[in-house]
Amino acid sequence: MTAYDRRDFLKVMGAAGMVTGLGGLMWPLEAFAGASGKVVVVGGGFGGATCARYLKRWGPKLDVTLVERDSSFITCPFSNEVISGELEISEITHGYDGLAGAGIKVVHDEVSGIDPGGKSIKLKGGSSLKYDKLVLSPGIDFRWGSIENDQIATQEAMPHAWKAGAQTLLLRKQLHAMKDGGTVIIVPPKKPFRCPPGPYERASMMASYLKTNKPKSKILILDANPSHSKQAAFHEGWASQYGNMIEWVKDSDGGDINSVDPASMTVSNDFGDTYKGDVINLIPYQKASLLVANAGLTNKDGWCDVDMGSFESKIAKDVYIIGDACVAGPMPKSGHSSASQAKNCAAAIVSGLAGSEAPEPTYNNTCYSQIGPKYAISVVAVYRLKDGEIVKVSGGVSKVGNKSRVHKNESKYRVGWYKSITADMFG
Repeated sequence: MTAYDRRDFLKVMGAAGMVTGLGGLMWPLEAFAGASGKVVVVGGGFGGATCARYLKRWGPKLDVTLVERDSSFITCPFSNEVISGELEISEITHGYDGLAGAGIKVVHDEVSGIDPGGKSIKLKGGSSLKYDKLVLSPGIDFRWGSIENDQIATQEAMPHAWKAGAQTLLLRKQLHAMKDGGTVIIVPPKKPFRCPPGPYERASMMASYLKTNKPKSKILILDANPSHSKQAAFHEGWASQYGNMIEWVKDSDGGDINSVDPASMTVSNDFGDTYKGDVINLIPYQKASLLVANAGLTNKDGWCDVDMGSFESKIAKDVYIIGDACVAGPMPKSGHSSASQAKNCAAAIVSGLAGSEAPEPTYNNTCYSQIGPKYAISVVAVYRLKDGEIVKVSGGVSKVGNKSRVHKNESKYRVGWYKSITADMFG
């Protein structure tokens, strides 16, 4: 990012008076004081946990319930360091006690059905919950079968690790068991998908492990896309940190894989080329969660269309959809984007229940990517609402040619970002 880009970004951030910052409320509490009603939030990740917290913070009289299947949340951010062995999974695992302590009812159950007409949801445990407003932050599901032989069973041989947890540990185990001189293949899906820089940071962290422990090894990225996030900055970092250990192949050069064979640990493309890997990280094509699909809330592409000011579904009244599942213009499907959307959604709901005008929405995204020890890059962006659409108004990406101290500082900022955003979510 150039100095001008960063100054411009900070200027817009400061001028926005935003709900989307990681800090506190930017509007007087009096504006929301009369808000009352029942709000149910489904999904306890970056979007859902943040939304529930800010609903209760801005609407203390609201009856806020968070429904989350799992008793803890494992973040995708920093999970690549778990794969490389630099972190343990416990270090990126967060509980919900802080939300419960803030007056939010936390229900650990799974939603089995949504009834927008009756304003209720059914839980697998047998109970149901009524709501005045429903917020869904269900995340993604996979489009199994988009690549031949890419089935649910494939993930045991070729783990995706795109939902942090058991798959993260499986990919770590495979990487650490691989012989020196082996080949790791990473297969990113076609866009859109969760965390656009994720596959390339993963290659970086795997290379960091291999450079120290198995230096004769190679990483091959077979990409279904013609380009990727932070491309120039990533490629510069790879060359400086790992030489030619990482090779990236774009779609038109053979990276667009059309079939896989878990038995032989091979992947193939339309050109008739077959690649064999000792470890294969096959990341499936993606869509919005089955929860919203089964409720009839998705479009023909498998994602959820929303009012981009409030995030209310364009299909169901009083149902709001945030995070990876929704269509939010140029905002990437990232943890920071989800938290930013969550705060704007919470502001729209609380102000509406209070009978006051919703504040003008402003959104942002920050994404750091670790390339090597004390070496990180970043992208930042600020968005506004224009004619009902989210548009980017400022931002930038780490530029090629930055000095090492810049990358070292970015690595420090990345840790600070993670601590801030998870504290904001979970308390």
